[in-house]
Amino acid sequence: MRKFGKWLGRAFVLVICGIAAFLTFGPGYVEGQRNTVTAHDPWPVSDDAAQLHESLIIGDWHADSLLWNRDLTKRANRGQVDLPRLIEGNVALQMFTAVTKSPKGQNYHSNSAEAPDNITPLVMGQLWPIRTWDSLLERALYQAERLHGFEEDAPEMLKIIRTRTDLDSILSRRAAGEDVVGGLLGIEGAHPLEGDQANLDILVDAGYRMIALQHFFDNALGGSLHGAGDNGLTEFGRDVVREVAARPLILDLAHSSPQVARDVLDMTDIPLVVSHTGLHSTCAVKRNYPDDLMQEIAATGGVIAIGYWADVTCNESPTGIASVIRQAIAALGEDHVSLGSDFDGSVQTGFDVSELSSLTHALLAEGLTEDQIRKVMGENMVRVLRARLDG
Repeated sequence: MRKFGKWLGRAFVLVICGIAAFLTFGPGYVEGQRNTVTAHDPWPVSDDAAQLHESLIIGDWHADSLLWNRDLTKRANRGQVDLPRLIEGNVALQMFTAVTKSPKGQNYHSNSAEAPDNITPLVMGQLWPIRTWDSLLERALYQAERLHGFEEDAPEMLKIIRTRTDLDSILSRRAAGEDVVGGLLGIEGAHPLEGDQANLDILVDAGYRMIALQHFFDNALGGSLHGAGDNGLTEFGRDVVREVAARPLILDLAHSSPQVARDVLDMTDIPLVVSHTGLHSTCAVKRNYPDDLMQEIAATGGVIAIGYWADVTCNESPTGIASVIRQAIAALGEDHVSLGSDFDGSVQTGFDVSELSSLTHALLAEGLTEDQIRKVMGENMVRVLRARLDG
């Protein structure tokens, strides 16, 4: 009996050690597998490209970095974004998007809203507060709290943008030579509303300024591009769209079904954004809206933000992305194309944010003018932010 007790005690210790090892190393291992950069020799960057790059206002509409347990004030050896690498890449404006739910078996074609959630075990494994384990709203609020914490820890590196005044302040500080990033908060799918429009106030108070309606599954607002069918907006979805349009918020159509996009176009007159995508005529996949629908969205005065991963560009190299951007300009107009990397969004990219000058080099090689490059790299984003944010 005494031997059995000793064996049981040792087994218990081993189990505890195993759990501790998983909690310590598991989440980092998962992220290391999910947010990879293709092995490559240094991408070419000419002297002219490097000089132009340093003069640009650069903005990115989409990165999921807040989902992962990394201190973004420190340069990491995994993932694709943190503040030191944003500064190295000369990024002025970064939209940090909060992921709160994704269905098991996630794919671009069809997902059930009832499928088990991939984010729940990640939340638990990363030891997020218990309040986040069963609440999508609390997951969004916690990710906002994380960004606010990074701002408090490194105000010289990060300033959260809530208003046009904040935006102008960041641009002025950078023009004066400060290496500071303007961070914005966006929701990837409005399911954190948890069916209650009053929760929009809570998200806005937490700093959120961009609202995407869907992610990889149909929700209470309407159909996903990857849901059970091309379903449009529900009545609740229409109520939320009206409320977002009436407030100083940006409405993001990324991951929404084509019918939801058409419903939004019919009922709003604000500049709309597709925060991370490709161009269907250059990469014919379901993930990319047809070009004619993209043209209708661009006609609102909004922007289509080109992603950096092969599933939407069919080529994740700087040259491949630059080619898509050139063709997007031809299809949509130079005032309606932006950057939407989807960095840290469980995608493999050809470079991390510190290597962004390689994209400037590739855009020059594609024959874009300096004015076109300035617009795509950030000025178009600034225009939409100024149009939608409060003074």
